[in-house]
Amino acid sequence: MATPLPPTFVVPATQTETRRQPLEHDELPPLFPEKITITNIWKYLDYKHVFGLGLTPLIALYGLLTTEIQTKTLIWSIIYYYATGLGITAGYHRLWAHRAYSAGPAMSFALALLGAGAVEGSIKWWSRGHRAHHRWTDTEKDPYSAHRGLFFSHIGWMLIKRPGWKIGHADVDDLNKNKLVQWQHKHYLPLVLFMGIIFPTLVAGLGWGDWRGGYFYAAILRLVFVHHATFCVNSLAHWLGEGPFDDRHSPRDHFITAFMTLGEGYHNFHHQFPQDYRNAIRFYQYDPTKWVIAICAFFGLASHLKTFPENEVRKGQLQMIEKKVLEKKTKLQWGTPIADLPVLSFEDYQHACKNDNKKWILLEGVVYDVAEFMNEHPGGEKYIKMGIGKDMTAAFNGGMYDHSNAARNLLSLMRVAIVEFGGEVEAQKKNPSVPVYGDDHHSKSE
Repeated sequence: MATPLPPTFVVPATQTETRRQPLEHDELPPLFPEKITITNIWKYLDYKHVFGLGLTPLIALYGLLTTEIQTKTLIWSIIYYYATGLGITAGYHRLWAHRAYSAGPAMSFALALLGAGAVEGSIKWWSRGHRAHHRWTDTEKDPYSAHRGLFFSHIGWMLIKRPGWKIGHADVDDLNKNKLVQWQHKHYLPLVLFMGIIFPTLVAGLGWGDWRGGYFYAAILRLVFVHHATFCVNSLAHWLGEGPFDDRHSPRDHFITAFMTLGEGYHNFHHQFPQDYRNAIRFYQYDPTKWVIAICAFFGLASHLKTFPENEVRKGQLQMIEKKVLEKKTKLQWGTPIADLPVLSFEDYQHACKNDNKKWILLEGVVYDVAEFMNEHPGGEKYIKMGIGKDMTAAFNGGMYDHSNAARNLLSLMRVAIVEFGGEVEAQKKNPSVPVYGDDHHSKSE
């Protein structure tokens, strides 16, 4: 008996009852009670973000045009870019938003400071929005839904004063109980000024006398790069690439996004397995955040690194492969489904061949009309003729020739009927050649 295939793409009833399916781009309801125009948009702008995200690129451009960059400052800017970027990816994202691992006091404190240096909000604010994004992905309650467009999901969502009730609920009770998170949230503004601007400038100024370079490059230009690298997780990672684990929602995997976001670009995997400390599960995939966490764990700074079982990861991949195969199969001709074929007795099959001149052969219980194929048979027409009206199962499967998959696929287009009980059954004949349960059998058994 064949083993039944496992069910695929089954959504638990509780899931369909508690959350909406993703909406198409043009189906998302408007964020504001009136149509936004050039004359009324000023009422809905979040000016602290407009000025903050708008001025930093202009200041950086001015610095590029007026300040020569020193090699030491360039190196320091790159180092601090990665450090503050990891404050977001390893800290805000994987440690606090998803609890993908545990960090010791020293590592937690360092990540909290570096995260503040990225100037993307406090741990609590950032994690609350990100958890809502995961819970309500692609819906109207997604804070930065990709279905509102690439610009909106990248930066537009921060430039507007969105009504709080239009952002989906997310549980942050664990963060409210975390003393470090609460401390950073309370002192966020001075931490941002020091870690985002003053500290990188001081290092370059006190270290090798490059105060202007420290400010324009290590502080401001570095900040612009960190911002837009992180923002790409909300925009580019929902637009570029494929969904090898689930294609019902917008998150995608792509190495370009991974390179731009310190490893956060394998986003389809991440949305399927959010508590996995990895984004990239293969050793050759770019994920420096994962490597840093693993190194810290090696030295005892981090622990309890969570990974989803490989068996479950492979299930998701296999389901998507099956789905793609099924989509390709539906574009091919496979003949009349066996369930839709008429049922004949073996005697009816033989009668049609002998008396109605049908060019039919029987293979594994299925009747095939080979009239138009007889002259094209690679083995010769006579082998087809000798099988008409007979059960050629044994001959087809090695008795005469073990036929290929190509032969079996070609035959699928020639199905015309199935034979009841699969073939010639003596017990079903009106005058069987050898009685199966005759009087002699009963007398002997008695």
